[in-house]
Amino acid sequence: MNLNLPVVRLLVLKDWQLFQKQLALYVLAGFVALCFIGLGKPWAFYVGSLMLIIVMVASACFSISTSLLVERKDKTLAFAMSLPVSPLDFTAAKLAGNLLTFAVPFVVILAGTVGVVLATPLPDGLVVYSLLVFAWIGFAFAVSLAVAMSVESEGWATFAMIGSMVLINPYLMALGQVPAIQTRIAQDAIVWTPEALGLLAVLGGLGLLVLAATAWHHARKPAFY
Repeated sequence: MNLNLPVVRLLVLKDWQLFQKQLALYVLAGFVALCFIGLGKPWAFYVGSLMLIIVMVASACFSISTSLLVERKDKTLAFAMSLPVSPLDFTAAKLAGNLLTFAVPFVVILAGTVGVVLATPLPDGLVVYSLLVFAWIGFAFAVSLAVAMSVESEGWATFAMIGSMVLINPYLMALGQVPAIQTRIAQDAIVWTPEALGLLAVLGGLGLLVLAATAWHHARKPAFY
């Protein structure tokens, strides 16, 4: 079955036009959090860091819940599949649309985070730590998207989103137990240790593998559901 690229492009554009205003608000909230972080005060850094994680988690859950769960609940997916759109086209559009609506605020806020760390008196070692945190959020998004696309149960999809995102707390605690990572956070230099690079590679590889497996699974199905 061939992929109908014009149809896929229209479906992705539809999702982007529907959600772009909400995504702009998430980016704005992310910049507010970065302003707190950039103050360099302990209390402001704590408030800004917490707010930044909440914004990123919320933006990841927003794109999945609105594009898939709400559409499924409102029967929009069933209506779309009644149109001359193949399951492969719809799968590609949903994957691309969700990745786009997540990647734009993700990349913008990630770049803003790195810029704030480098442009303020904050230790440059935070760059590596920040990238490790963002890597987990990206991986959690991939898992949540895969589950939401693969199951019809809204409860299981919601559980996957909440569970994968809540696990960021033990993940941060685990990072604090790795001396090669923890001891370099306060250094005014960006040092890439084998442990940090390995963790980034594992999370990135697993995220891509999950998305690839989801795409392959749906491409073989006669229907999107």
